[in-house]
Amino acid sequence: MNESADRETLERQLEELKSEHRDLDDVIARIAEEAPFNQLQVQRLKKRKLQLKDQMAKIESLLLPDIIA
Repeated sequence: MNESADRETLERQLEELKSEHRDLDDVIARIAEEAPFNQLQVQRLKKRKLQLKDQMAKIESLLLPDIIA
């Protein structure tokens, strides 16, 4: 696979992760509106959001050219 195809794949993965991250925001907000809400479920969703954020940061670092200081 060539470099541009790799970049496209990474960009597509990044968009999918961002989309899932936004969806989790919506789900967490909806759950938190309910009283009482399931704290364990919210914690799990927030943990998943953090995992997604880490994955997004890794992909973004691969997509950005290295800056030589």
